Amino acid sequence: MAEPNSGRRGSLKLYLGYAAGVGKTFQMLADGHAAHERGADVAIGYFEPHARPDTIAQAETLGHVPRRKVEYRGRAFEDMDTQAILERHPEIVLVDELAHTNVPGSERNKRWEDVQALLDAGIEVWATMNVQHIESLNDQVWQITGIRVRETVPDWIIKQAGEIVAIDVTPEALLNRLKRGAVYGPQMAQKALEGFFRESNLGALREMTLRQAAHEVDARQAAYDETTAPPDTIPNIGNEKVPELARERILVHVTADPSAAMLIRRGRRVADYLQGECVVVYVHRTPVFADVPTDERAKVEKHLAFARNLRIQTEVIQGRDISETVVEFAHRHQVTQIFVARSHRHLWDGLRRGNYVEEIVRLAHDFQVTVVADRSRRQVS
Repeated sequence: MAEPNSGRRGSLKLYLGYAAGVGKTFQMLADGHAAHERGADVAIGYFEPHARPDTIAQAETLGHVPRRKVEYRGRAFEDMDTQAILERHPEIVLVDELAHTNVPGSERNKRWEDVQALLDAGIEVWATMNVQHIESLNDQVWQITGIRVRETVPDWIIKQAGEIVAIDVTPEALLNRLKRGAVYGPQMAQKALEGFFRESNLGALREMTLRQAAHEVDARQAAYDETTAPPDTIPNIGNEKVPELARERILVHVTADPSAAMLIRRGRRVADYLQGECVVVYVHRTPVFADVPTDERAKVEKHLAFARNLRIQTEVIQGRDISETVVEFAHRHQVTQIFVARSHRHLWDGLRRGNYVEEIVRLAHDFQVTVVADRSRRQVS
């Protein structure tokens, strides 16, 4: 058992793939064996074998922290025992399926929240996940596959990773694995081939995974270069301090419309790629936010909570004219881009009140304005 490291946070290593069966868990276990042979204290916190003989064989010689048993609605479930891992306190713990939702009644709702507790305790965590579980990619994945992924991981978790290992295999090779029963049993494999595991889906998700991994590498290299640049490479004029280059700052304007979630994801993702900042703004016409009709206020609060979960700053401001209020806020806070959604759900309201989206575009002549279409009614096969 490793001694607890007070004050030092553990590091996170992510094994990122694009579908079940690409080899994330197998590679994590293989690396775990190599670390164990080097003398590291390695334990399996949780892994899902899916009846795959080669994966099971990889796990047999590594120490396991027993799972906890949880009863829910008369059924018994097994889940990762975070408290037992904290007490065991290995140097490295292997955790499968980072996006997993815990059994209701657990101390934490999501496995990634359990991983945060392990990292806070100074334990190094190696974990697996697929690219489609990254929150900001949720809409893109839905548009590509026609499937809305319900279990997601906030992007800031991925940014915590000190190392990301992209597990790559061609779609053809993965489909071959599936057909010969190396991923699922025959009945489940056939269902997968008819649904999610279409070659077009797999190709698009594979490209998304490789792009994500490349972006994370670039972001880490840029951060490293910035912190290690010698002082004499920083330009100056006499004793005057040269101002920093302006960072991109994206304002996402939300309403109670369901399209707000899609817009927040888009803004978060663009801000991350530009290494900028993001702020979500809601404007109410009532004197105070509490006067907004209950149903509308509940929807807005849900969107704002979603944004905060993605670590986005949120602002609720009052203004009689939505368009003018948004643009004035953008000017005061050095915003560089404004994101708004064009929804067709409330066409009659738009005709009665005027189209505030078009008005924002007209007023924000010194900003880049992105109008994102609401595709929530798109038919998917």
